[in-house]
Amino acid sequence: MTGKELNEYFKNHLVPSRLYKIGGKHNNRICMEKSDKGWEVFFSERKDKVGLMHFEDESSACASMKDEIRKMMEILYGITWAPERA
Repeated sequence: MTGKELNEYFKNHLVPSRLYKIGGKHNNRICMEKSDKGWEVFFSERKDKVGLMHFEDESSACASMKDEIRKMMEILYGITWAPERA
């Protein structure tokens, strides 16, 4: 999965865009961005990257971000989709 496909997935599953940012940072959102060592997924709080996770490839970063957003949707709204099995 690519970031573009993940963004489309979130739109199709009615995930509010205020929860995430793909391809950069935005305060108080779960973010995914490319780094010099691969990909990063984190929660952006002010200038800090909270819960920073590193991935070698975009697909792994997308899977992690998708799972984090799934959990957030369940906590905030009581709705979610089934987690994908490996």
